[in-house]
Amino acid sequence: MQTQTRKIMQDGVWQNNPIFVQVLGICSTLAVTNLVANTLVMCAALIFTVSFSSATVSILRQLTPRNIRMMVETLIMAFYVIIVDVVLKAYWPDMSRSLGPYVGLIITNCIVMGRCEAYGISNPPGRAFVDGFFNSLGYTYILLIIATFREILGMGTFLGLAVPFFSGPHWDKWIILVMPPGAFFVLGILTWIFRTIQFRKEKTSP
Repeated sequence: MQTQTRKIMQDGVWQNNPIFVQVLGICSTLAVTNLVANTLVMCAALIFTVSFSSATVSILRQLTPRNIRMMVETLIMAFYVIIVDVVLKAYWPDMSRSLGPYVGLIITNCIVMGRCEAYGISNPPGRAFVDGFFNSLGYTYILLIIATFREILGMGTFLGLAVPFFSGPHWDKWIILVMPPGAFFVLGILTWIFRTIQFRKEKTSP
């Protein structure tokens, strides 16, 4: 059991990472990674949605007819996304306005449906929850790295606070990193670095 859980963790965070291996959820990379605070909230929402959606699909897998399973999965995902959206609007309206429609669009994120279909529909709820959690965690840390580089180099701040070297007059802010193409540049570089590390590990492992 522990070996299986460890494999799920390693697959989600590294071996089968949703971004640099599966290349899923790239629209979120473009949309929300210009600010670390926005990225943190979006990633927390995704972790909640993926984990509980996958577990719920697993719980209902014996009761769901195969021919309507994707409609049921979409309904389950929409339920958790609505919870996140309502909570944000009620308790953090500024962040809700800042993220705009992107919270609602979590339902269209390939990672959510992908984990429900690839794992939740055919595994017990506990393992489905762990799989969803660590896949979304693997997605989260990549987006946070991208957001950190974009905000510091492009705006000279981190979580809205000025970063001494990068906020001074001697640093010419890289405005392109705050713009949508900046997300693709940073993502491409990170993917290249991580895939190179992964390739070397696989090459040297017995």
